[in-house]
Amino acid sequence: MEEEEHEVYGGEIPDEADMDADVDIGRSDEDAAKELDEMKKRLKEMEEEAAALREIQAKVEKEMGAAQDPAGSAATQASKEEVDARSVFVGNVDYACTPEEVQQHFQSCGTVNRVTILTDKFGQPKGFAYVEFLELEAVQDALQLNESELHGRQIKVAAKRTNVPGMKQFHPRRFNPYMGYPYRRPYMPPYFASPYGFGKVPRFRRPMRFRPYY
Repeated sequence: MEEEEHEVYGGEIPDEADMDADVDIGRSDEDAAKELDEMKKRLKEMEEEAAALREIQAKVEKEMGAAQDPAGSAATQASKEEVDARSVFVGNVDYACTPEEVQQHFQSCGTVNRVTILTDKFGQPKGFAYVEFLELEAVQDALQLNESELHGRQIKVAAKRTNVPGMKQFHPRRFNPYMGYPYRRPYMPPYFASPYGFGKVPRFRRPMRFRPYY
């Protein structure tokens, strides 16, 4: 038989070795991309850890600076006492009362700098407030408004006291007339001292009766 010749158009047929090399190059590119992504992920994790460490270090330095700076804490305490000296406590405040209404009620005493109505964690008012004045003399005028009416309720006005950190006031237990005092049995001394020790008595054995015909 005669051998048939095949014509090839477009160039030579590539060898199998060259095709395998192309496949290996594609796989190596994919591996390099995966390694690059892993390196980026690790770098991001390291940056987050470094930021957390910096935040912790700044917090520790702040606490140490506050502990090692008694002059600054003393100045802060002095300024707080000065602000408290210009403030009054207002009790029995209506829950629907607003800071503007409280400010208007104490406007005749002096210039009101700030009105603070305390609330609980749910945002509901607790029923008392603090009024800070710009003048120290306004506190005495504000105390004259004690037992005055605001929103139809009789309010209580008193000078604000300064809370000393680390000090807790002792409130003794009040006498309850319904409970009375706990009963304590009085101590009664014994008439004679026991030779066997306190609270101990001898054990007496009952004598046996003679029964000859039992």
